[in-house]
Amino acid sequence: MRRLTAVIFAVAIIGVASAAAAVRPSGDAPIPEAGAWFVMNDTTGEVVVSHAARERRPIASITKLMTVLVALDHHKLTDVVTVDPRAARIGEETINLRPGERLTVADLVKGALIQSANDAADALALSVGSSFGAFADLMNAKARTLGLADSHFVRPDGLDADGQWSSAHDVTLLAQAAMKLAPVREAVASETATIAGQRLLHTWNDLLGVVPGVVGVKTGHTDGAGWCQVVAVQRDGITLYVTILGAPSRSDRNRDLQTLAEYGVAQFRTVNAVATDRSYASVALPYGITPLHLVASRPFTVVTRLGASLVEKVVAPASVLPPIAKGQPLGTVEIYASGTLVGTRQLVADRAVGRPTLARKVSWYTGRTADRLTGIFG
Repeated sequence: MRRLTAVIFAVAIIGVASAAAAVRPSGDAPIPEAGAWFVMNDTTGEVVVSHAARERRPIASITKLMTVLVALDHHKLTDVVTVDPRAARIGEETINLRPGERLTVADLVKGALIQSANDAADALALSVGSSFGAFADLMNAKARTLGLADSHFVRPDGLDADGQWSSAHDVTLLAQAAMKLAPVREAVASETATIAGQRLLHTWNDLLGVVPGVVGVKTGHTDGAGWCQVVAVQRDGITLYVTILGAPSRSDRNRDLQTLAEYGVAQFRTVNAVATDRSYASVALPYGITPLHLVASRPFTVVTRLGASLVEKVVAPASVLPPIAKGQPLGTVEIYASGTLVGTRQLVADRAVGRPTLARKVSWYTGRTADRLTGIFG
């Protein structure tokens, strides 16, 4: 087969380009009772709404997400950790670990993320680093690899400490990175769990099982940080991360997280951008054969923000020579959302076309010659 001139069609199919993503609440956007907040589309990184998102603030036990990430860089889930006496001495929220007790990394991860146990986080840290400071160095190195420019860690448990901070923006990126790991996703989606020593864990995430679509990720509270939380919400084909730092109360934090999540989801819609029952291009065939139509090999659905541009670009040959098999790839259709490529589908022949017979060629040449003579002498 020989392709002739390629043809590119670009057709806007939805709306007009929206303005840049808002970074301040406006209109009907909620305004939480908190120091900072940040709502982001997980797929595109688009900011839905935010306030003081790069301001450095304490994040309390959300820190444990970083602790677990670093620990899992150095351990397998089946590794067994001997509880360091320094971890067993830590106070506040604990699972009452005993010095010298042996637990798997998997159990300690659950203790740190579900119960938000300080001793579980510290036990993980001291199984990797010789001291809290040495482990903090690993945390800060990990922060740099994740692009967390607003973050600095001092303790693995998130208790208030001088020089320890992050931001709503960085917390969101940290949660995204953590949710890529299956053991983290499993832990933060659990309302309860039982680990070694018949310890029954209970989550501090009040939205799990209450707000539709919430699948995690981590709460935090200290006197210095206030009430903090980052949640992942999966609904209507979209995943949003919603972060609130420094809310005045647990109930304020929960209410505002839900309000921001509902607002964020409402800013998007699902569009059937590529359909299989539509002809995207008509390709010429020789010898008077009826043109070939190109159809999409598979459908494509995209979630796009309200008011955003959605453009399709079709690339196909102007003509082809048979034989052509039904379903043979001959072009592509690309979908762009606000100028960013979000999906591609192959365009294939809607029917088979056999090699032209000699009789067909003779008939076509005879007809063309007759038409030309008629034009000359007619």
